[in-house]
Amino acid sequence: MQEIPHIPVLYREVIDVFSDIDEGIIIDCTMGYGGHSSLILKNNPNIKLIGIDQDQTAIDFSTQRLKEFGDRVTIYKGRFSDVIKIILQEYDPKEIKGILADIGVSSLQLDHKERGFSYESDTLDMRMDKNAPLSAAEVINSYSQEELERILREYGEINNARTIAANIVKLRPFYSAKELVEKLKPYLFKKKKIHPATLLFQAIRIEVNDELGELTNLLDAVSQASLQDTKVAIISFHSLEDRIVKQKFAAWSKSCICPPQAIRCECGNNHALGKVVTRKPIMAQEDELAQNPRSRSAKMRVFHIGQ
Repeated sequence: MQEIPHIPVLYREVIDVFSDIDEGIIIDCTMGYGGHSSLILKNNPNIKLIGIDQDQTAIDFSTQRLKEFGDRVTIYKGRFSDVIKIILQEYDPKEIKGILADIGVSSLQLDHKERGFSYESDTLDMRMDKNAPLSAAEVINSYSQEELERILREYGEINNARTIAANIVKLRPFYSAKELVEKLKPYLFKKKKIHPATLLFQAIRIEVNDELGELTNLLDAVSQASLQDTKVAIISFHSLEDRIVKQKFAAWSKSCICPPQAIRCECGNNHALGKVVTRKPIMAQEDELAQNPRSRSAKMRVFHIGQ
């Protein structure tokens, strides 16, 4: 019998978002270990679900976990920004009623030290797809100081990015996440409630997995499909991701796309894809925060295409 690894973040809120979908297909772009997928399948008994993940370990686990739902489940392996394009071409857009993406590292990836996401890892990896060519070791040990500084500043929003980048170059090579944390500890700012290396690891992980590019490409693919009645729910875990989602949803809701300097509307004023459902992001409730501290940074935004 499988041991269920964890309860997914914002589990009640995800159920609620899709609760009124009685038929059709819901796509879980970040299936992981099947937490959200299983809840959606149980609470929406007439829908079919398509799961996407690039981690074979997660796919193997979820294939077993979701077996009880039979042919209601189809699973694709790959980066969701690529696979979503295939799905949107293969299926009738009218059938796609929901799209969910939980843009974060799964608990099992964090907890399995050999994956290199943990501060205590004896490896330096951080690849969500273990077959991907770029790892954290290559980023840390081969990128120039200028490249490292850019990553730390842009993806980690680290104030002393130059200092940390200079010391990475000075002290490398690094062979493990644990070693990286230990040697850079004097240069990492301490903040309440988070590990001193949180922003450093965030920056490296985003670079390794092209997380912001993946999110942008996913949203672009969704906006270009001929979807007619689809709820899109995106869960993000830091400000860079949330900003992308907020800006994309705002753009999707605009009916007039004429440049600001235009004297009058010449675009037809009919370009809105739908409406923003959540003016402010949905966040975890107090009891979930107490049970799962990782949920404290989760933010979900929802858009309804066709409304």
